[in-house]
Amino acid sequence: MIARRALLALLAAPGFGTAAPVAAPRTLIFPRDHGAHPEFRTEWWYVTGALDVEGQAEACGFQLTFFRSRTDLAADNPSRFAARQLLFAHAALTDLRARKLQHAERIARWSGDGDASAAAASSDDTRVHIGDWHLRRNADGRYGAALGGEGFAYALTLTPTQPLLLQGDGGTSRKGPDATQASHYVSEPQLDVSGTLTRGARAQAVRGRAWLDHEWSEALLHPDAVGWDWVGMNLDDGGALTAFRLRRADGTSLWAGGSYRARGGALRNFHSPDEVRFAPGRRWTSPRSGAAYPVEWTLHTPAGVHRVVALLDEQELDSRASTGAIYWEGLSELRDQTGQRIGRGYLEMTGVAARLRLGA
Repeated sequence: MIARRALLALLAAPGFGTAAPVAAPRTLIFPRDHGAHPEFRTEWWYVTGALDVEGQAEACGFQLTFFRSRTDLAADNPSRFAARQLLFAHAALTDLRARKLQHAERIARWSGDGDASAAAASSDDTRVHIGDWHLRRNADGRYGAALGGEGFAYALTLTPTQPLLLQGDGGTSRKGPDATQASHYVSEPQLDVSGTLTRGARAQAVRGRAWLDHEWSEALLHPDAVGWDWVGMNLDDGGALTAFRLRRADGTSLWAGGSYRARGGALRNFHSPDEVRFAPGRRWTSPRSGAAYPVEWTLHTPAGVHRVVALLDEQELDSRASTGAIYWEGLSELRDQTGQRIGRGYLEMTGVAARLRLGA
C-alpha cells in the first residue's frame, strides 16, 4: 500500500497520459477484452446491485469497484517492482434496515506483471485483486467477488443471465463533443447474485440482482466537464436501462447518452445528447462535504419518462484516501409516472463536491 502523498506525486509526474485515445469503434474480442488494458490511462470494473437478505424484509445495496490507473513513470525501468500502474478498490454496503452506508477502500502499486501476488490485473480475462480482495471471471462466465471492510464483508457469485451489452457503437461510447472523448464500454445487466453477507459476526445468505460495467479510456472528460450523473437500472421485467450525462460546473449538460434493452429484445443506444435529459428534484446536503446532491430525478430518454429515487439519502463515499474523489453512489429505484417501481439499480453522481479528477 502507498500513502496518499506518494500517490499524488506519482500522478503529477510528467508523461502521464501519452497513449492514443479511443478515437473510433473497434471490434471487441472476448474473453480478452474482459481483461485489463494497461496501455490506456484509466480503467474500471464496477459492480452494483441489490441483495435480499435471508430472513430480512429490506434489501441491502452493494458496490464493488476495481480501478486501474497508468502512471507512465517507469517506461525505461526494467524492474518488475517499478510502479507502472496503480490499482484501487472500493467496497460499499448500503444497509437499508440500519439506514447507514459502510465503505472501505484499498490502493496498491502494480508493476504490470500479471502474476504479482500483492496486486495485479490480468490482461487475459477479468482477474483483478488487491490482497485478498478480488473480482474473477471463471471459464463458465460466472464471476466471483470477495471484498469487505470494518464491520462488513461479502463473498458473492455473479451469474450472467443475458448477452453482453455493448454500449455506444459496438462498445465505443462517446463521452463529449470531441470524438477522442470516448471509452470502450461493456455492461452485463441482470446478473444473478448469490453468496454470503457478513455484518459484524453474523453471516447471512443473500440473493439478488447486479449490474457490471467494464470501461477503459485514455481521454474521457472534456475540460468543461466537472463530473457526471449515471444510472444503471435492472428493470423488473428483465430489461436494462442506462443513462448518463457529463455535467458542467453550472449544472448544465455537456454531453449525454445511454441505452435501453428489453428482455430478449434488440439494443437501442441513445447517441444524441438531445435524447437524454436529467431533471433534478429533491436534494440532500452532505454534513461532511457540504455538497448538495439531487437524490430524486426525473429522467427523460427515448425509453420513456421515469423517476429515479434514492432509497437512502446518505450514500456519499469519501475516497480521498485512494482515488481522491468524493462522490455519491447509491441504491435507488426506477419508478414510472404513477410512482410504481419498475426497476432497481444504482445512481452515481460525481463532481458535485469538487471537480472530478480521474486517477487523482
